[in-house]
Amino acid sequence: MLEFIELGALRLNFLQSKDTTAGSLDLFEMTLQPDARMPIPHYHESWDETVYGLSGVTSWRVDGRDIDVAPGETVFIRRGIVHGFSNRSRAPASCLCMLSPGVLGTQYFKEMAALLSGGTPDPAKMKETMLRYGLVPVAAA
Repeated sequence: MLEFIELGALRLNFLQSKDTTAGSLDLFEMTLQPDARMPIPHYHESWDETVYGLSGVTSWRVDGRDIDVAPGETVFIRRGIVHGFSNRSRAPASCLCMLSPGVLGTQYFKEMAALLSGGTPDPAKMKETMLRYGLVPVAAA
């Protein structure tokens, strides 16, 4: 199962999803262009996330701590822990993301990509979509 989803400066390459693993996991490679970021700190209600660095360095803010993930390094984010990420470098960076159990699938990312494709996204619609899929946005501190 290879499926590419573009989200602005992020590109996801889905390798497995809840649909192909009977809900065991979602697995995708995420490539962040320079200065790309997840603009909304959030937490997941019902899954954990493990990130493995592939190339470049992704920067993660997890539970108030800054963690840089270089190739071969990992970070584990338990459900309920507020986090966000960025690529603060001048080169693309990529990482492998595993969500367990697999409850998100590709549909969330497709809906967010559609919201982003129309120019300036509606924050209320983005928040509603996040909440519907179990991602809870948190105001930045």
